[in-house]
Amino acid sequence: MSAQPLPTLAEAGRRIAAGELSPVALTEAALARATALQPKLDAFIEITAERARAAARRAEKEIAGGRRRGPLHGIPYGLKDIYDAAGLRTTAHSRLLLDNVATADAETTARLEAAGMILIGKLATHEFATGGPAFDLPFPPARNPWNPAHFTGGSSSGSGAAVAAGIVGLAMGSDTGGSIRLPAAYCGTVGLKPTYGRVSRRGVAPLCYSLDTTGPLTWTVEDAALAMQALAGYDPRDPGSADLPVPDYSAALRDGVKGLRIGYCRAFNDDGEVGQEQAAALGETAQLLAKSGAEVIEVQLPPNSQFQACARTISHSESFAIHAKDLQERPELYARVTRERLMLGAFISARQYVQAQRLRRILTRKVDALFERCDALLTAIIPGPAPVLAETDDGPWRRQQPLASVFNVTGHPAMALPCGLAANGLPLSAQFVGRAFDEATVLRAGHAYEQAAGWINKRPALAVL
Repeated sequence: MSAQPLPTLAEAGRRIAAGELSPVALTEAALARATALQPKLDAFIEITAERARAAARRAEKEIAGGRRRGPLHGIPYGLKDIYDAAGLRTTAHSRLLLDNVATADAETTARLEAAGMILIGKLATHEFATGGPAFDLPFPPARNPWNPAHFTGGSSSGSGAAVAAGIVGLAMGSDTGGSIRLPAAYCGTVGLKPTYGRVSRRGVAPLCYSLDTTGPLTWTVEDAALAMQALAGYDPRDPGSADLPVPDYSAALRDGVKGLRIGYCRAFNDDGEVGQEQAAALGETAQLLAKSGAEVIEVQLPPNSQFQACARTISHSESFAIHAKDLQERPELYARVTRERLMLGAFISARQYVQAQRLRRILTRKVDALFERCDALLTAIIPGPAPVLAETDDGPWRRQQPLASVFNVTGHPAMALPCGLAANGLPLSAQFVGRAFDEATVLRAGHAYEQAAGWINKRPALAVL
């Protein structure tokens, strides 16, 4: 089985429930594939083989005894290495935390474990989920399964690589400025940034308290719905957590888009940075949604430059506050790009930070206004296919205005999913956005498009030795 990608979460769950698939065999296949592809992809910081095998045996025994916990029981998953798992290191891909062993699970880890999932390893990231990719760190950057010479997207880089390569059906990521959706987009998977406050962040290394969000990367939209059912919910020990009921994310998943009004943001960034291939793929996505029964109307978001000014001011300020002591006392332990980007926050004034938070409320209200006449939005998430890894921008101030952090500023749920392949064979991606705490409609629209478009059937052609 190791020569083939692992089945989706939904498929694996059905086969396990029917007695057709053993959690032990599935876990061994995941470990074998992880080990075989690690020299090519560097997706993992640590492969936790013995822990996984013990958990798989326990899951198999429970299921055989009639104690199946649900659709995720007995299925392998991976954690971005900013998530705590008791007894394992959480290094955040940094020299500063090489000896940092977690004493308890992150809330999200605990929920996946309670669902019966099997952790097979900790996944590569960018240092402290910022900067990168960097080569002056104790672990190499992850590589794109579609072409290892190309960027995976950051910062949930190992998560994107592991899911795209078919090693795991679920990998956890975090999204402060696009770090779930960018790896999903560049690696051709599904990546869901939930509404700010929907999924707990406790036990996850922080980067920016006001923007940090945790969520899943999966191969399919159905799998994202299954993951969200386990992950979502109030955590009183996370100050940003929202005490709201969690819906059944699969209930309307197959209802299609008929009756939905989707706002198509043809070009929401003011610099025209979306390339021709990506723009064409997004236009075809809008056409297919209309053909599938949705009412597609064009809408206009505020200029991307406003979102970026807001996001960068807040993110640089808060990340510097988190790292100030270490930057002052042991700056040499950071990668150069991490250090330079974190230190930008030292030059932001209190006035600028407060004004950015005020602008955030204004921009959020403007996006909320679009949902008064739309059920979901369709936008770009990347300007084009993944760049060459060696040519990725590693300067302190990013040269190109990113597209992803718009919905970190507003907090709305946003999901990246494949919408085509570029001429060089690398994935293109669309972004579906919903009302606050309405992940269900995002999933519904995304699933309908995914099934109609068929990109779900395209996988990178990786040979496993």
